[in-house]
Amino acid sequence: MTQLTVDFTRRWPSIAHSPDSPLRATVAKWLLARIAPHVPVTVQLPDGSRKGPRQDGLPVFKIESNDFFDRLGADLKIGLGESYMAGDWHPGAGSDLADVLSPYAARLTDLVPAWMRTFRRLFEPLHPHHEENNPEGAKSNISRHYDLSNDLFAAFLDETMTYSAAWFDDDREKVGFDGLAAAQRHKIEGVLDYAHVKPGDHILEIGTGWGQLALQAAQRGAIVHTITLSREQQALAQARIDAAGLTNRVHIELRDYRDLRGEYDAIVSVEMIEAVGAKYWPTYFETVGSLLKPGGYFGLQAITMSNDRMLASRHAYTWIHKYVFPGGLIPSIEAVSENGLNFGMMEIVDTRSLGLDYARTLRLWREHFDEHREVVAHLEFDETFVRMWDYYLAYSEAGFRCGHLDALQFSMRKVS
Repeated sequence: MTQLTVDFTRRWPSIAHSPDSPLRATVAKWLLARIAPHVPVTVQLPDGSRKGPRQDGLPVFKIESNDFFDRLGADLKIGLGESYMAGDWHPGAGSDLADVLSPYAARLTDLVPAWMRTFRRLFEPLHPHHEENNPEGAKSNISRHYDLSNDLFAAFLDETMTYSAAWFDDDREKVGFDGLAAAQRHKIEGVLDYAHVKPGDHILEIGTGWGQLALQAAQRGAIVHTITLSREQQALAQARIDAAGLTNRVHIELRDYRDLRGEYDAIVSVEMIEAVGAKYWPTYFETVGSLLKPGGYFGLQAITMSNDRMLASRHAYTWIHKYVFPGGLIPSIEAVSENGLNFGMMEIVDTRSLGLDYARTLRLWREHFDEHREVVAHLEFDETFVRMWDYYLAYSEAGFRCGHLDALQFSMRKVS
């Protein structure tokens, strides 16, 4: 079993010690042997033997330690990521992490037999009660991710500090990091267009980020009220707004969306709904609808998944929840449509997909993050954190590349 230092154990208790689960490890080995021939990835085992299709040029999934099987057997949804954080596996020489993960992501619903999925649900961990997205829990959940350090996010985001899918032209794969800022501004203009934001409009933004959307809306001539639960984001967003000379047009407030009152010509929100949680989607859309003038538009950008997959996974506690986004749930188009209409009296009038654009965005972020590892280390984030962040970005990229995830912009109009 992996035994590491006391300080490491306190920071990463689940990584410091691999679970002692020989029976489940045996099942994990059987499962890998069963699926390996059907996934275009070469699996290299600790003894040097290989499994997978007999084909040259495939990405290599290199397993360094048998602890990998203990972690995977203990909890498939958490163990794969934890074993990467622990160094139990990595891409082989010349292979990219997202290239290794994408073929598995594409076969996500077929990898585990139905009987095993049913049996596994009896033992899966539940979401911790303190991560529920009530006002207190939501504030804690947001702080755990977004208040890590503004400098950390600056180490991989572009100059706009925009932490959501960009919108590229058709040649997205040719765009390098130097073109990302323009694609992010283009995306924001798309959201503002979907919300029909005009000069003189009084608009609300739910989820400030680091202020780029508020800045661009104010440059259009709108008066912007933007809210966040992150003190780190509020501070930097305010500094950016002040530096742009837009202080009199933008009000940034530390506030929960449930506490809002008033009336707005338009409302916008970019990739914040994923942090709301299914239990609170009715409240979220009811709040938006109550604040929006009749005939007004809501410009929403959201990560989405298929409705069947959302329903199947809505109660699952996964690696992403444990390490990156506590309390979150990605909605489906149906969930947005039904909650928007039933609780917010808003109908969808237009959509656009940015799924492949998100895959490219994540690849550029990961490459930039890798180039700035010394900066991250200087911020006192250890190697396990770096591996966690690398896995998070690659794991997400794989989901968008294979279509398991999408990113949609919605134009929603209040119908009454």
